[in-house]
Amino acid sequence: MITLGVEEEYLLIDTVTGRLAPHGDKVRTAAGLKSLVADQELHTELSQAQVEAVTPVCGTFDEVGGHLLRLRHAVAAAGQALGCRVLASGTPPSRTQSVPVTDSPRYRAMQRQAPQLVAEQLVNGMHIHAAVPDRPTGVQVLNRIRPWLPVLTAMAANSPLWEGEDTGFATWRTLIYDRWPVSGVPPYFADDIDYDRRIRHLLDTGVITDTGQLYWQARMSERYPTIEIRCFDVQLRTDEAAMFAGVVRALVQRAMWDATAGEPERHQDPELLKAAMWQAARHGLSGDLIDPDGERRRAGDVVCRLMRHVGRALEDTGDAREVRALVHRLLQQGTGADRQRQALARGGLAEVTDMITDMSSQP
Repeated sequence: MITLGVEEEYLLIDTVTGRLAPHGDKVRTAAGLKSLVADQELHTELSQAQVEAVTPVCGTFDEVGGHLLRLRHAVAAAGQALGCRVLASGTPPSRTQSVPVTDSPRYRAMQRQAPQLVAEQLVNGMHIHAAVPDRPTGVQVLNRIRPWLPVLTAMAANSPLWEGEDTGFATWRTLIYDRWPVSGVPPYFADDIDYDRRIRHLLDTGVITDTGQLYWQARMSERYPTIEIRCFDVQLRTDEAAMFAGVVRALVQRAMWDATAGEPERHQDPELLKAAMWQAARHGLSGDLIDPDGERRRAGDVVCRLMRHVGRALEDTGDAREVRALVHRLLQQGTGADRQRQALARGGLAEVTDMITDMSSQP
């Protein structure tokens, strides 16, 4: 069974003013002092208005959802004691202000390198780790999941607002990340030797200083024996996050089966994959998407194709019933971006903030 781990990033806002609250270190410490979380389950992020939660290694769908709900409650309780609310949104819906960068050599170096990008890096993602047996297999999996990254991005869209305005994009976070030197859909790699050689070359240029600045939408983890899928906005609800973990596990399992069977890989030109990712970021599930064959189709049809592609693997992992039900709900109710826009239409930014805060603590 492929094990999983999930990382989520949250924003902190002041309970009274609604402005970003630079209390990441304090929230993390407060949660630890109350024994709400274990060691290394909460981290500060680039901005002091953010907190990152990291699950233990999970073997089941229910484990993922349970740990995420526990960690969200821990952050919310610690934040409440410090006058903060927790937002599980890819971008802050209201206007932002200058927030201190976390005081670490790495983050200070990033600020010197790209001050405006760092100032606007108030974005929150979800990263899903799926275990692979070795690096050669991991690179084969990476190559085989590339064409599916745009549809995953569209399904997870939850960042339509920026500086209090609707950007017109379902996931503005994706566009913000795409400004960094190494970003977007990862390139095709001949093998793990090619992967390592090209990363060393990037590091040798000095444009990036460590592998943490490989902001591809999927990459090999340098800390764990996993593939790390990074294209997701943080989700409004924990069951939606768990749904994506189930889909990722099935996608990785299917890729390993196909590699073992010698099935040919789908090769898409890099410019087509870039266009597919832009289309996904622009529309989410509310328009057409570019499918893995490079054809433009209705978003719902591409999602159904993904579910057929991973269907046998979902059955094999035991996640089929829960994942299919949640994907059906997603297609019926819309993405987080759709729900943020509905709240905006009903009651403005205050209602968006209340909706995100309320849903962030729901199963």
